[in-house]
Amino acid sequence: DPHSDFVRRFLRSQKAVLFLGMNPGPFGMAQTGVPFGEAWHVREWLRVRGEVRKPPLEHPKRPVLGLRCPRAEVSGARFWGLVRSLCPDPRRFFRHCFVHNLCPLLFLAGSGRNVPPPELGGPQRERLLGACGAALAGVVRALRVRLVVALGRVAELRARRALAGAGLGVPVRGIPHPSPRNPRANQGWEGAARERLRELGVLRLLGLREEGG
Repeated sequence: DPHSDFVRRFLRSQKAVLFLGMNPGPFGMAQTGVPFGEAWHVREWLRVRGEVRKPPLEHPKRPVLGLRCPRAEVSGARFWGLVRSLCPDPRRFFRHCFVHNLCPLLFLAGSGRNVPPPELGGPQRERLLGACGAALAGVVRALRVRLVVALGRVAELRARRALAGAGLGVPVRGIPHPSPRNPRANQGWEGAARERLRELGVLRLLGLREEGG
């Protein structure tokens, strides 16, 4: 339900810029249905609503609590915190931008650890990411995206491969992933990401001054 509400609220037109993550995190999109969906930002800032139903087989160490999830996802808090600092009204951001994950699936090890798709076995990984790449190309075509901003190197490389394979000349550019596991993200991630968005012309698209206004 929250994912449908997110799409209905913010995907009402073509988008010039598509921000691209890799796949859901256990405390982000897996809880709320929104990419980088840290519960507070989804609930209180985006004002997304809806019931999240539990999967038939729920990992005992990663219960699905939906919008009531009390644990903050650092990546999501950083990403949406940056967007909120740039555009206090989310409608301003979504006028020209949208956020999407390359892969919609979450994979968990027995310990509860998040297993990113690139860590899956070879043939299984390539089949999955091949299908995800084809779906991404369809999204880019449908929204008439002019720039893909990938969060993290893996998403950037996969997006480039997918769009090139589909014959799409849409540029793909990267910014560091906001995950705390990324050492670069723990030292001024917001400032570095803001500067990169300035270089890419995204701040200008959002109606902000070049110095980050």
